[in-house]
Amino acid sequence: MNRKVIQRKLTYLIFPIVIPHLYFYLTSRKKSTIDLDLKAWNYQYEIANSNIYNLIYLLIWHKEFRNLFYYRLKPWGELLNLILPKLSSLFLNAKYIGPGFFIQHGDNSRINGEYIGANCWVNQDVAIAFTNKMDRPTLMDNVKVYVGAKVLGKITIGENSIIGANAVIVKNVPPNCTVVGVYPAYIVKQDGKKVRIHL
Repeated sequence: MNRKVIQRKLTYLIFPIVIPHLYFYLTSRKKSTIDLDLKAWNYQYEIANSNIYNLIYLLIWHKEFRNLFYYRLKPWGELLNLILPKLSSLFLNAKYIGPGFFIQHGDNSRINGEYIGANCWVNQDVAIAFTNKMDRPTLMDNVKVYVGAKVLGKITIGENSIIGANAVIVKNVPPNCTVVGVYPAYIVKQDGKKVRIHL
């Protein structure tokens, strides 16, 4: 029996622990946003066609999802965290995070953006961070930020752009770009064409 099958069987046994979470989900004004988060996570993990089951499964088996769920349900999220703790090394402090946000392995990531658009994706060891007390990044829709990347200061990452692993981005990135490199970072793909443009 593979791990996923075992987890599904155990989910039915463990689910009473998330009954308070279900209550806050069903009564929340953010329910439609959470539904879009569930859709994004289900797309990656192929869990089930039921939002309720997906929510139960993700809360039990994916601490990163708990962080996002508790972010959506502020201030009640801190209370729910006492029942099922979130991932302690993942910090979601962005002013706004759009629906469909996906976190693949969120260890040691800090998301402090001014604005994070819809359907964005982050990996572990990612920093979307301030360079001073005021200046923090904006990520438009459908941006992916891969392992170890740093997006710093008052900059904008255009929609559909990809920030490569370990890249350090301190300047604006146009839409539909793939960016790599530490310093200076450079665009290797723009609008589907290979390029080499230093930022």
